[in-house]
Parts: sequence; structure tokens; C-alpha cells
Amino acid sequence: QVHLVESGGGLVKPGGSLRLSCEAQTFTLEYFAIGWFRQAPGSEREGIACISSRDGATFTANSVKGRFTISRDNAENTVYLQMNSLKPEDTAVYYCAADPTTFSKCLSSHWYDPAAYGEDYWGKGTLVTVSS
Repeated sequence: QVHLVESGGGLVKPGGSLRLSCEAQTFTLEYFAIGWFRQAPGSEREGIACISSRDGATFTANSVKGRFTISRDNAENTVYLQMNSLKPEDTAVYYCAADPTTFSKCLSSHWYDPAAYGEDYWGKGTLVTVSS
């Protein structure tokens, strides 16, 4: 069973930074594409960033481009989301998810689609609140 755990959320002022972590406890992250998503109250789940297995190619949503960066530390078996210049509209629960296909890559056609990651390959989320 896939087990992903997000951490690093919290309350931060506008303009501040946070680094979210997505740790895998039952499999090796570098063999799978990993996506970060967020969901604000009353909104649909939004794809934020994706990092491919092996070559580590990344995609980032236009809404956060230049402010958020996805990366992976294979030794720590963790994928990170560095979030800078945070805005109140970034407030949401942030989730990470794994593409269940071994050696999967983020594809421009659907890396942002939650359905591409499979129902059982999600963490429980971490809350980020951006407020003064």
C-alpha cells in the first residue's frame, strides 16, 4: 500500500515562505512521478507542480510559476515544494500524489489532472494558511 505523508504547512504572512515535504514510507519516490496539488474550500483540486521519475523533469502551474519550486531528495526519499512570496490566495490544503506507473513521467497533457495519479496514491494533506 502506498503511504505518502505531507508536512511543513502552517500559518505564514503574505510574502513569507514555507517548504512542504512529501515523504514516502512504503516505496521509493524516485521511481515515480510525484505531483503537488492544492484544494481551497469550495474549489476543485488544482495541480501545482510535478516532478518526473529518473530525469526529474518538472512542470509548474502558471499560477505559482516563479514562486514555487518542486524538487526531490532521493537520499531522503522526499519530494519538496518550496513556496516563496506567498499570497492569501495560496491558502489551501496541499497534497502530494504518486503516479502509480513505475518510471512514470510528468506529461504536459495531464500532469495537473488528479485522476492521473490514482485513487490510492495520495497523502492526507497539510494546511497552508497565508494571512496577516
